[in-house]
Amino acid sequence: MKYWRFAPLLVVSFLLSSEALPMQKEEGIAKLPSRHSVDETVDKLKAILQSKGVTLFALVDHSGEAEKVGMNMPPTKLLIFGNPKGGTPLMLASPSVAIDLPLKILVAEDAQGKVWISYNSAEYLKERHGLPENLLPNIAVVQTVAAAAGE
Repeated sequence: MKYWRFAPLLVVSFLLSSEALPMQKEEGIAKLPSRHSVDETVDKLKAILQSKGVTLFALVDHSGEAEKVGMNMPPTKLLIFGNPKGGTPLMLASPSVAIDLPLKILVAEDAQGKVWISYNSAEYLKERHGLPENLLPNIAVVQTVAAAAGE
């Protein structure tokens, strides 16, 4: 018997298993409106992070990179930031959280021209990685930073 005929069934079975299904798009993502343009919001975020002594590891200009290859997308930028004093205890408590650290904030303009600030909620990260309650303030700062940048 030729078993290769059953390969498509095995692939479909794998894809339908709970481990292979993608998560909901918005699960765990907090989203706040900004009163500013993407660039102004990013500038505010950078200033807030600097004032708090938080390191900005990278600024990814997704829309700028798209433009370089001849594609258009609304202004979209990702800030990757953190502080070893806050992140290290989290990773010691639950090493898997390193996949979500450093923290990230996405600033993006939607199709209607509205600017949004998005980030993983602290509660989502707590549940995803089994973080202890006493370490939540180490990542909850992202909400404060995001809210201040949108004002």
